[in-house]
Amino acid sequence: MAKATTDYTSMMKDMMGAFPVDTAAFQDAFKSQTAFADKMSKVVLEAAEKSTEISAGWTKATIGKMGVVTNPKAEAADYSKALTDFASTQAEMSAESMASFAEVAKKVQMETVELMMAAGKDVGEDAQKAVKKATDEMTAAAKKATAK
Repeated sequence: MAKATTDYTSMMKDMMGAFPVDTAAFQDAFKSQTAFADKMSKVVLEAAEKSTEISAGWTKATIGKMGVVTNPKAEAADYSKALTDFASTQAEMSAESMASFAEVAKKVQMETVELMMAAGKDVGEDAQKAVKKATDEMTAAAKKATAK
């Protein structure tokens, strides 16, 4: 007795053809992801630029104030006073610079939260559209399959 062999390849092609995959959803997801990455990159680069400006300003001011400390003094007590004045000025500049860094960090945090919330909303809407479309296609395919 000869047994007929089932052509599983043909059966799989027919089954996959009955349930088409919409690649537009993948393309939309890719576009959304690249737009999100672009916005996040801008936030990060802006923060890096601002932080660099703060650091450079702080360094320049510190070097400028060092000249007063290194100048020759007539009395030994004058060195102590110059060093005390420098330390006081440096403490003030440090506090101002740290506050500026905190503002940059705060801005980055706010912008990141806004971007994440917008991305979550977009992903939710895209998912809802994709599920509705997939459901409609599956329903149509099932009706087509049962009509045969």
